[in-house]
Amino acid sequence: MPRNMNKYPVWKYLLILAIVLVGAIYALPNLFGEYPAVQVSPTRTTKIDAAVLARIEQTLKDAKLEYLGADIEEGSARVRFADTELQLKARERVARELGEGFTVALNLVPATPRWLDAISARPMYLGLDLRGGVHFLMQVDMRAVLKKSEESVSSDLRRILQKERIRYLTVVRAEGSGVEVRFRDGEERDKARAVLRKELPDLEVSEIMRGAEFALAAHFKEQALIGKAQRTLEQNMLVLRRRLTDEQLGVTEPVIQQQGSDRIVVQLPGVQDTAKAKAILGRTATLEIMLVDEENNSRAVATGYAPPGTKLYKMRDGRPILLKGGVIYSGENIEEAGPGFDSQTGRPIVSITLDAKGAGINQRVTGENIGKRMAVIYIEIKSDPKFDAEGRPVLDEQGRQVRESRRIEEVITAPVIRSQLGKRFQIEGLEGTQEANELALLLRAGALAAPVSIVEERTVGPSLGQENIEQGIKATWIGLVAVVVFMIVYYRAFGLIANISLFLNLVLLVAILSIFQATLTLPGIAGILLTLGMAVDANVLINERIREELRNGNSPQASIHAGFQKAFATIADANITTLIAAVMLFYIGTGPIKGFATTLSIGILTTMFTAVMCSRAMANLAFGSRRLEKLPV
Repeated sequence: MPRNMNKYPVWKYLLILAIVLVGAIYALPNLFGEYPAVQVSPTRTTKIDAAVLARIEQTLKDAKLEYLGADIEEGSARVRFADTELQLKARERVARELGEGFTVALNLVPATPRWLDAISARPMYLGLDLRGGVHFLMQVDMRAVLKKSEESVSSDLRRILQKERIRYLTVVRAEGSGVEVRFRDGEERDKARAVLRKELPDLEVSEIMRGAEFALAAHFKEQALIGKAQRTLEQNMLVLRRRLTDEQLGVTEPVIQQQGSDRIVVQLPGVQDTAKAKAILGRTATLEIMLVDEENNSRAVATGYAPPGTKLYKMRDGRPILLKGGVIYSGENIEEAGPGFDSQTGRPIVSITLDAKGAGINQRVTGENIGKRMAVIYIEIKSDPKFDAEGRPVLDEQGRQVRESRRIEEVITAPVIRSQLGKRFQIEGLEGTQEANELALLLRAGALAAPVSIVEERTVGPSLGQENIEQGIKATWIGLVAVVVFMIVYYRAFGLIANISLFLNLVLLVAILSIFQATLTLPGIAGILLTLGMAVDANVLINERIREELRNGNSPQASIHAGFQKAFATIADANITTLIAAVMLFYIGTGPIKGFATTLSIGILTTMFTAVMCSRAMANLAFGSRRLEKLPV
């Protein structure tokens, strides 16, 4: 055999070295831990700047609360402390000083050095079982889903009947459920029934009499109701996930799962403040588009009385405005929202792109109402702390501060419709670029398809997580030490190579999880341990193959070459079959199973690299250029 059979070309050594160095750098942040911190975030009407940060720092200095550092990042102020006792005291003082204009929350921030942070080297996130956090069980209001669906189908009924030129008296929602359409004669009713059964197959249409009037009663079929409920639940879960990840308040990879037919489980790893988490979930901002009642507006503004079918709202400057009751379209029809500036005035705007349904409605309504005003209403549900008459916080039986929901409705703008609009339009009348950015972000995330209420909440303390981490680390170290000792005693120099390969495997696995900002859970730790076991198994196969070749009388160099070459097929077969199983677990499983499958899948890939390429490179460097009489294996 040629003498250079156990040598890699220089480029391959350099490639392996580069991968290992990059892996070591990106795994490094996990060694620095985290600081307890107080995070101050703005509301829709406030912002965080240097003056607010200076005010926070002065408050802490006056209270003689030492802190390690303070900065502004991604629109929020963060103050780091040495321990949680100082953190809790600081949160209380800062919240009292800043008042309700800001949200003050507990958090944990990485203690990563700035030079690592500058290259986006950040530690892995820890799951709820390791880091602690909050757990919510949320109930979706399915009655609101039915009401909204019936209001929507009422509009569809009017549109279809008008299109088919069928005369009707009224279209109203029934007292219990369903929609009623009333006619003057039975002939019109019969024509309407045939058309509606064809156009709206989700409805069960039946004939009824209302005194002397002929009527049709329309109810959703059971299967249609089940489908609407499921789609509503899925949309709410999607919106909650977008909201929580867009907030960028330390909530990374939240666990959002369906429970039953109308409930959602939300777990927020790392969030220590339940009230803050509820405030995040309560941000249900959306838009509704309505027409201004031009005929009755002046009288209603003067008297404060809104005629039936209308409602008085307030503009941003406090002026009342009368709007017609029917919502033309809402945030559900918004596909995209982005901040920008008006090309003529230079003022901030939000550019809106509607879906096909919204675009059709927008085109029809604006075309029929040129010269009239169309109002854009901003709606948000906020969760505020409750105080008694003397300004003291109201507490529940467990001593926690009571919070109450508050619905904010304000007309952002009510421009005159100058021409027919279509798929795209823009919202004006915003107070600044910050409001434009926030409104665009909220609209991109979408509106909740139905209201949700928290029926169960609990805080998972970090003590359980700390115990899990300590037990996991202990198990990992015991296993590693036992493996290292065994491999060195049994395989000598090749055992040392296997141990180095095992360590590199762990480093690369942690680095990849950190680069992709994966969330590590207890099942994930199990996946890492299984990966290390498989990595050891791969090195054992290689070493046993080398020993077998030596027993067959081959030279040391030939045995090294044949050992790695023949073991590769077995290693690849075992790892690929396990990888297939891990991928199936990822796609079929949920929650913790996904965490296990993720770490196992990445670990299999790093095992193939370290056990085959890194081990071979080290063996080549150690023995490839030497004349050997025997091998230390």
